[in-house]
Amino acid sequence: MGFLKYVKEEFEIIKERDPAIKTPMEVFLYPSFQVMLSYRRAHKLYESGHYFWARWISQRAKRRTGIEIHPGAKIGKGLFIDHGSGVIIGETAIIGDNCTLYQGVTLGGTGKETGKRHPTLGNNVMVSAGAKILGSFTIGDNAKIGAGSVVIEEVPPNCTVVGVPGHVVKRCPEDHPCEELDQIHLPDPVKEDISVLQRENSELTNRVIDLENQLREILRKREKENENI
Repeated sequence: MGFLKYVKEEFEIIKERDPAIKTPMEVFLYPSFQVMLSYRRAHKLYESGHYFWARWISQRAKRRTGIEIHPGAKIGKGLFIDHGSGVIIGETAIIGDNCTLYQGVTLGGTGKETGKRHPTLGNNVMVSAGAKILGSFTIGDNAKIGAGSVVIEEVPPNCTVVGVPGHVVKRCPEDHPCEELDQIHLPDPVKEDISVLQRENSELTNRVIDLENQLREILRKREKENENI
């Protein structure tokens, strides 16, 4: 792929996903664009066995952009890193096509694995700000991870995950992928579970009170019967 063709594709990706961009020249200032140029070079060196120079390039890009991508990671086409500060992508991470990562995202390991230690993201995955995906498992195609979530197990395709630890809160059919994730009105599965427990506890308490009242009434009737005798 020629440099100009690459710039054009990157511009279209950034323009589509970030309304703040106004001119093609702004692409050159984007941390996402800069770090991906460095990553592509570093990845080629890494695969050729030039590990030191690959890491040298990636560390320079990290200092310049605030985005750390290990040169061993495998990244498909159309990755967009919005803002990008604090993004970390581990050595054995695999990212499919047309994925979006926001600031503070970590694709990391648990520290207890060897070999494949980092997550695999399918195509069209969106990972919101501050989310952490830790471990060697797969995030399915079209999945969406809510801001601040901590995901430690596999996510099926076409699902929305939120919470700590992450819970699937929405599943969409394969032929109708989920719409863009509402970053403000995120479901809270823990709060929902607590609400269910509170409602069930209230119903149980009312039932106990009813039984106590019935028992009192029965005892009152028996006392009256004994008095009449």
